[in-house]
Amino acid sequence: MTAVARLYAEAEGLRERLVSVRRDLHAHPELAFREARTAGVVASRLSELGFEVQTGVGKTGVVGILEGDKRGGGEVLLLRFDMDALPILEATDLPYRSQNEGVMHACGHDAHTSIGLGVAELLARHRDDWAGIAKFIFQPAEENVEGALAMIQDGVLNTPAPTRVLSMHVDSKMPRGKLGVTDGPIMASTDDFQITLRGRGTHGSTPHQGADPIVAAAQVISALQTVVSRNISPMDAAVVSVGYIRGGTAQNIIPDVVEFGGTMRSYKDEVTTALRARVLAITTSVAEGLGVEAIVVFSDHVTPSVVNDPATTAIVRGVAQRLVGAPNVLSDYRLAWAEDASYFLRRMPGTYVFIGAGNVEQGITEPHHSPRFRIDEDAMPIAAALLTASAMALLQRD
Repeated sequence: MTAVARLYAEAEGLRERLVSVRRDLHAHPELAFREARTAGVVASRLSELGFEVQTGVGKTGVVGILEGDKRGGGEVLLLRFDMDALPILEATDLPYRSQNEGVMHACGHDAHTSIGLGVAELLARHRDDWAGIAKFIFQPAEENVEGALAMIQDGVLNTPAPTRVLSMHVDSKMPRGKLGVTDGPIMASTDDFQITLRGRGTHGSTPHQGADPIVAAAQVISALQTVVSRNISPMDAAVVSVGYIRGGTAQNIIPDVVEFGGTMRSYKDEVTTALRARVLAITTSVAEGLGVEAIVVFSDHVTPSVVNDPATTAIVRGVAQRLVGAPNVLSDYRLAWAEDASYFLRRMPGTYVFIGAGNVEQGITEPHHSPRFRIDEDAMPIAAALLTASAMALLQRD
């Protein structure tokens, strides 16, 4: 039996614990920066495993540090897992469904936290087989992409300073038993925009006496659809989506103001810059032509794309292939999601992997952020084995 196979057998032996912790967290979800109960579960378990534990990092984040007993090796490996839930009313009939009305683990962070604790247990169990330092961070507030920066501002990248990072996400649209291990960009940057069009209100029967922001909004939204199709190279991927529009109070009143907003996604910094420029230019030009004022506001900061380091990813891919077989490892798997793990990967080389957790036969096909979201819990030992074996491979390097 190979070392990876032995670790998978051990992870399978932890299956009952992994599932129990995940279901407990699922029943008690907590929103961004409110993960007090979850943080308590994590800190208590890390302490039991012999980790040096810090709490309250980035408001509700938890850090656990463990040094390997093997001589040599200067790697400080950051293993990052997120903890927060979403403001969604759960629509499943699971016996462990959310007990917090209007809050749900609809993205799998309950599984991530449990998997992280499983990896911590396996690394602690095999402490004499690896060198260097394993630095676990259980991060709050991924869903509003603020938690990573909060932990960084609280010094999580200091004392000891990590040299490499590993992270992961379950994926309900990828079959259980498949793994996504891709070089380069794997998740998009995210940048939001809010647009206000100010016209001049009038009676609906006399539109010529006013300046109609509703018609202007319709024209701007239509024109924005050309940004990706006509301004971005077909070799690059990008998205511009309008997600809301507000304006007007009655069918016979042309209002003064219409507001709408949306999101932009891309994988390259230069494409993000181009998207901003075109959204601004199109909006102001169309508005001016229609006689209304345009105010365009972008996000204070752009959450950067998640970019995997090829050298680290090659090591993780080798582990993944030994774990589930080469045909089940997808090396060109990307999503237009955004993830603030990007802030760690921008500061050090590392790898972010996708863990297949869907199961068509069991009806586990709902997308993330759905009120009916579920995962195949058999994916959890696979994830724990992959992260543990990858961590040990990196921590055994000189």
